[in-house]
Amino acid sequence: MKLINVTLKYILLFSVLLATHFFAEAQASLSGKITDSNNQTSLAGARVHIADLNVSAIANSLGNYKINNIPGGYYLVEVSSIGYATKIESVVIKGSTKKNYLLEPSPTQLKEVIVTGVTNATDKQQAPVSITTMNYDELLQNSSTNVIDAIAKAPGVSAMTDGQSISKPVIRGLGYNRVLTVNDGVEQVDQAWFDEFGIEADPDAVNKYEILKGPASLAYGSDAIAGVVNLIPEQSLPEGQLKGDILFNYQTNNGLINNMFHLAGTKDGIAWSARVDNTAAHAYQDPYDGYVLNSQFSNFNANGTIGLHRKWGYTQLHASYFDMQTGIVDGTRDSLTGVLERQVAYPGLNGGAATYVIPTHQEETSYTPFVINQRIRHTKLVWDNSIALGDGRIKAIFSWQKNQRQETNDPTIPNTPDIYYLSNGATYDVRYISPQMGGFNFSTGANGVYQESQSLGTLMLIPNYNFFEIGGFAIANEKIGKLNLSGGIRYDERTFTGIDHWVDSLNQAPVAPNAPNGFHEFQGFTSHFSGMSFSLGGTYDLSKSTYVKANIARGWRAPNVAECAANGVHDGTVVYEIGDPTLRPETSLEEDVTFGVNGKNVDFEVDLFNNSINDFIYAKGLKNSKGLDSINNSLNAAGLGAAPVYKYTQGPAQLYGGEIVFNVHPSDLSWVQLNSTFSYVTGGLLHVPDSTKYLPFVPPGRITADLKFPLKQFSKTIKHAYLKAGVLSCFEQKDIYQQYAIYNGLNTALTPYEYAASKAAAKGYTLFNVGAGGDILSNSKTVCQVYLICTNLFNTAYIDYMSRFKYYPVNYTTDRVGVFNMGRNVSLKLLIPIDFTPAHK
Repeated sequence: MKLINVTLKYILLFSVLLATHFFAEAQASLSGKITDSNNQTSLAGARVHIADLNVSAIANSLGNYKINNIPGGYYLVEVSSIGYATKIESVVIKGSTKKNYLLEPSPTQLKEVIVTGVTNATDKQQAPVSITTMNYDELLQNSSTNVIDAIAKAPGVSAMTDGQSISKPVIRGLGYNRVLTVNDGVEQVDQAWFDEFGIEADPDAVNKYEILKGPASLAYGSDAIAGVVNLIPEQSLPEGQLKGDILFNYQTNNGLINNMFHLAGTKDGIAWSARVDNTAAHAYQDPYDGYVLNSQFSNFNANGTIGLHRKWGYTQLHASYFDMQTGIVDGTRDSLTGVLERQVAYPGLNGGAATYVIPTHQEETSYTPFVINQRIRHTKLVWDNSIALGDGRIKAIFSWQKNQRQETNDPTIPNTPDIYYLSNGATYDVRYISPQMGGFNFSTGANGVYQESQSLGTLMLIPNYNFFEIGGFAIANEKIGKLNLSGGIRYDERTFTGIDHWVDSLNQAPVAPNAPNGFHEFQGFTSHFSGMSFSLGGTYDLSKSTYVKANIARGWRAPNVAECAANGVHDGTVVYEIGDPTLRPETSLEEDVTFGVNGKNVDFEVDLFNNSINDFIYAKGLKNSKGLDSINNSLNAAGLGAAPVYKYTQGPAQLYGGEIVFNVHPSDLSWVQLNSTFSYVTGGLLHVPDSTKYLPFVPPGRITADLKFPLKQFSKTIKHAYLKAGVLSCFEQKDIYQQYAIYNGLNTALTPYEYAASKAAAKGYTLFNVGAGGDILSNSKTVCQVYLICTNLFNTAYIDYMSRFKYYPVNYTTDRVGVFNMGRNVSLKLLIPIDFTPAHK
C-alpha cells in the first residue's frame, strides 16, 4: 500500500495533464533534403533523429526526409549516415519547418548526442561533465559475456567480476551503491550493495551505453556519487517502417550460445517493439585451471514497448523481464590433482553431509549450475512521457520494479534458498523543461525512489527494510558566444526504516518478541538522511575543433542497508559485519578539467579529476579489551571457526587520476584507424595506517589500442568490411587492500600461499585481440552481418586485479593461488536484418 501511495498522486496528476493536451497543441513538422557536401548527391538512407521526442526519419531515394506530427519547440537534431561525419544542430521548429543538411565524408562519426545527466539532448562536446559512450556497432565488434563486461575496458571504467556472468561497474575506483545504473530511462532498483550481485539487464536490449564519470547527484540523487551507467534502448523506428533482426552468437571457450529475435514498427504515430533472447554458457576455461567449475549460467529475457506519438509529444509503456541462473565458483580444489571440485551431498557418501568430489567431463561442460548457485529475476514496467506545455515541455517517467534474488549454497537442501531477497520498488521523475530564451534554458522538478525489501531465506545478514527518497532540483544552461555554462542545485531527503526481527536461536526461524529461545537479531530503527548537491561547469570552444571543459560538482550518498543494519556473516567471506544506523551520508567534491580536439584526422581528449570524499563509509576491524581482533563465535557450530568482527565506520578519502583518448583517422587514408585509451586512478583513505589506506577494487592503470582497417566496398557481395587488431595492457597494482586476508580467512599458518599473495602486488598482464567483419549482400541488399572476434589471442594465463577469484585456494600441484581469468575465446556473431516495410510508390 505504501508503494502505491508514494507514486499514485504523481501518476494521477500527470494523467490529467496528459489528457488536457490531446487537442491543445498546434501540429508542427520538420522536413528537408540531405546531400553530400562534396558532390551534392542525395544521401538516401540518412537518418534524422530528435532524441528529446524519440522520433526520427529516413531520407528517401532523393535524399528527402520529413518528420510529421510533432510539437513545436527548440530541439537538437542529429543527422547521420554511414561514411559521413554526424551533424548536430539546434533547430527551432514552428509550423512546417524546412531544413536541409550537407554531410561531409568521414571515416568516423566525430559528433555525438548524449542524454545522461543533462536537461535536454546535448552535443557531447558541449557538456561540461566527462562522458564515455559506446554505440551499437562497437558492441557488435567486441565480445562480452554480460551487460557490464561489454564496457569494462572503456576509459575510466572497470568491472569487479565474480566469474563470467556477474560484473559490477566501477567508475574511477568507486563501485557498489556509489555507481547508479539507469536502464530504460529509470534507476535500477535492486540490491547493489553486495559483492556477488550483478546488474539485472539484458545485453541484447542495449543500443548504446553512456557512462557519466563523476558526481551525478544533481540529476539522480543518492547512489550516483561516483557516476552513472546509462543503458539506452533502441530508438523508435521512423513512420511507416516495420523492421527487426535475428542474432546468433557462439563463443568457443565457454560454449556460449546467444539467440535473439527482435521486431519493431511505427504506423500512424504508434511505435512498438518486441524482443526475446536467451543466453547459455558452460564453465569457462583458462590455461592453468582448465574448466572453471560452476561458472556456467543461463539467462532469458523478454521486453516490449508501445508508444503513441502526437503533436503534443509522446507517451510510451515499456515492460521487461530478466531471469538468470548462475553458478558461484568457490575455488575448492582436489589437493592431489589441483582440479576444481564440486560440492555435493549424497545419502551414501559421508553420511549424507556436504562434501566435495572431482567432476566428470560432462559436469564440467554442463550448462546447468550446481550448488552454490543463484537465480535472479527482475520484472519492470516503465511509463515514459514528454508533453508540450507552451513552448516548453514536461518530461515525466515512472517505473515499478520487482527484484527476486535467491542463492542456494547448501547441497543437503539444494532446492531451498539460503538467501532470498524480495524487493518491490518504484521510481518517479517529473520535470519541467523550459523553452530556449536566447542562449538560456532551465529545468526544474523532483525525482526519487521507494523500495521495500524482505529477506525470505534461511540466512539473514540484513533486516527487512524500506526507504523513500525525494529530491528537488533546478538546472540551468547559458550559451554566451563560444562559452557554454551549466549548473544547478539539488536537495534530497531519504527516510530509511529497518524492521525489528526476532528469531529462534536454535533454528533461525522467525518468532515473536521475547519468545522462548528468542534472539533479537535485528533491532528496528528509522534513520533520516539528507544531502545537498550542486554542479557548476562550462565548455569553451577555442576553435571549431578544439575545446576545453571545467566542472566542479558536489555529490552525496546515503548509507545502504548493509552499512546501516548488517548483523551477521557476510556471505562469501568469514567476516561478521555490524552496521550502524547513525552513520552520516557521504559527500564528495570533485574537480574535472578536460582538453580536447575533435578534428578531421585526429580526435584527442585528456580528462583529469580530483575527488575528495567526506565521511567515506568502510568496514573497520574491531579490537577487544586486550587490543586483539574482536572475534564472533557464531560460526563455530557450523564448523567454520571464529569470525573477525568488522563494523562500518567512516572517514575522509581521496581519489585522483584521469583518462586519455587518442584516435587517428586520416581522411586521406580512409583504410586505417588507430583508437587508443589510457586510464589511471589512485588514492584511498586519509589519516589511517598503511594497512587500511588503500580501498578494495581500485583498478590499476590500463592502456588499450586498436588498429582498424576499414575496407568499405570489398566486393559486390561484401561491404563495410574491416579487419582489426588490438592490445590491452593492465599495469601491476601495488596499492592493494591489505584487509583481503582477513575477509578471506587467510593466515600464515593454514593458508600461507594465499596470505602471501594477498599482501603482494598484483601482477600486470598484456592481452592481444583480433577481429574481422562485414555485411554480406545479395542483389545489393544486406542479408546478414558477420562479426568474428578472438580475445586473448595467445591464451595468456592471467588474473585481473578486479576479479574476486584472485586469492582463491592454492593449487598445490603448481603453488599458484587463485582462479584465473578466461583464456582464448573466439566469438562468431551473425546478425540477420529483416524488413517488412512496404516499398514507396
